[in-house]
Amino acid sequence: MSFELTSTAFENGGAIPAKYTCEGDDISPPLAWSQVPSGTKSLVLIVDDPDAPDPKHPKMTWVHWVLYDIPPDAHGLKEGIKANDLPDTTKQGINDWQRPGYGGPCPPIGRHRYFFKLYALDTRLGDLGQATKDDVLQAMSGHVIGEAVLMGTYQKAK
Repeated sequence: MSFELTSTAFENGGAIPAKYTCEGDDISPPLAWSQVPSGTKSLVLIVDDPDAPDPKHPKMTWVHWVLYDIPPDAHGLKEGIKANDLPDTTKQGINDWQRPGYGGPCPPIGRHRYFFKLYALDTRLGDLGQATKDDVLQAMSGHVIGEAVLMGTYQKAK
């Protein structure tokens, strides 16, 4: 087996239930991972949408969630996890709503793809302050020893 990221809420490539979006409770889905690479000192989770604003004419990647310094012995994140329930040492970065925490899918048009990317690092990143996705990617450059991806899709009902 290899490093894997899964959710009981949706299958890889499947539709993300509305509960986890702006049309529902806007809470994070449950996530689980397995087979963390040997030598991992920390994990990074980045959730983003490369189809913004329109999948037919994407112009940017919208960042929904940034977590870093997740301990390597953590095996997942429970549904709707709050900041004070995150595993010890875990830090939150800033999403594209300019706030920490999870912001669910809320595509203005069409069916978008949402990538939940989990990176295994050979180091801890330490306090990066109000870090954006780009800040975290820069800090982890040269330290990635594994990557697991879960992709879900969502299109508004209205």
